[in-house]
Amino acid sequence: MYSIIDIETTGGKYNEEGITEIAILKHDGEKVVDKFVSLMNPERRIQSYVSRLTGIDTELVLFAPKFYQLAKRIVEITEDTTIVAHNAAFDYRMLQTEFRRLGYEFERPTLCTVQLSKRLLPGMDSYSLGKLVKQLGIPLNSRHRAEGDAQATVKLFEVLLNKDSSKNIIHQAKTGKPKKHRDQKLIRLMEGLPAAVGVYYFQDEDGKVLYVGKSRNIKKRINQHFASDQPKAQDMQRAVEKISFERTGNELIALLKENQSIKEIQPEFNQALKNKIYSHGLFVDNQSNYQQLKIRKLSGNEQPLIAFKNYQQAKKVISQWVEEYHLCPQLSNLEKQKKGSCFHYGIEKCSGACIGKESAEKYNARVDQLISRWNFENKNFLLIDRGRFNHDKSLVYVKDGIVYGFAYFDLNYQINNPSILEKIITKITPDFIANQLVKSHIRKNHSKLKIVDLNDG
Repeated sequence: MYSIIDIETTGGKYNEEGITEIAILKHDGEKVVDKFVSLMNPERRIQSYVSRLTGIDTELVLFAPKFYQLAKRIVEITEDTTIVAHNAAFDYRMLQTEFRRLGYEFERPTLCTVQLSKRLLPGMDSYSLGKLVKQLGIPLNSRHRAEGDAQATVKLFEVLLNKDSSKNIIHQAKTGKPKKHRDQKLIRLMEGLPAAVGVYYFQDEDGKVLYVGKSRNIKKRINQHFASDQPKAQDMQRAVEKISFERTGNELIALLKENQSIKEIQPEFNQALKNKIYSHGLFVDNQSNYQQLKIRKLSGNEQPLIAFKNYQQAKKVISQWVEEYHLCPQLSNLEKQKKGSCFHYGIEKCSGACIGKESAEKYNARVDQLISRWNFENKNFLLIDRGRFNHDKSLVYVKDGIVYGFAYFDLNYQINNPSILEKIITKITPDFIANQLVKSHIRKNHSKLKIVDLNDG
């Protein structure tokens, strides 16, 4: 017997959420034989984004029964059954949390239709409930409401039961007490973690670093790691016994520290080094009279002016620069070169370099401005940003065109005195990725950053 469930919640901090709606459809392996559906007063605030998603707000559940009033019915309908849900880890945890608040240990074996779908229906475009059932032609009414999602999960589960003719996979996929132990471990590991930007390290019981990550919110990101049902994530969940972290105050230093740590430690759960984070680069072609911008896929040890995560990002950014520097789209890899003028010339946004009307000297001067902006060669500057605490600031030091290191400081004289600056810097190993991380950060946040030019000093 199976209890196919779906739960809607208030959202919020891990293990502090409450249930706002529950649907349980008891299934005998062939059909639904019992049903329980109810709104629930969670006795806590419903997050506004959740209300927008589900349509469930405080007013709707104000006079709904509270969990303790429904607990007996939930125990009875799920007794001697296996809990089935799409992302069962979440729904089962919510039930256990609510029962634990009543002093009762609720334990049932569970089956996750996400995991089962990945094993029995490989190659689907997506395994989210909405997209998966659409691909299978299963109707889904009242998305993000408990009964609608539970009914769709029933139909999905019936497809999976038919696919698993030997029933071996479904038998093997059942989990019981280990989930409880994993939750308890997560609660222990989450203690003391900050909701702050920084770098975190997953370690085994001997202190060996298994994984390095960065996040704007360390606590939230680690919670996501433990909520994931991906095979790699579950292997990591079982292996991690300690979590350490470092606040960085801002995302750039977090990225630099993450990149450096992965290179030095090479943790087993970090896939390839971040040398594949950038796929395309901007290059300047000087083969004709007019300097031309080229977007190319990166290969080997090429050094682009600036790198991008994908072609779409490169094209979007260069389109902005074409507008900013009044450049020609044909000479900037945005339009195919042809006889005649570019589209921008017709709307007076290009001065005619594409048809030789504007001199190469005048056009190339503007291209040189763009190159100068992003070519770090021989440049020395400090990038000033937020620090870890209210009383300090951070800096990233680019020396002779290379990212040299970072530091935290309280007083301006520390950065104005070269001998002191050299002492407080934490050096990093210079590499292509570090330079591109800094360029990308400047590109995205230039209006908020303070840059101190040391070449003038």
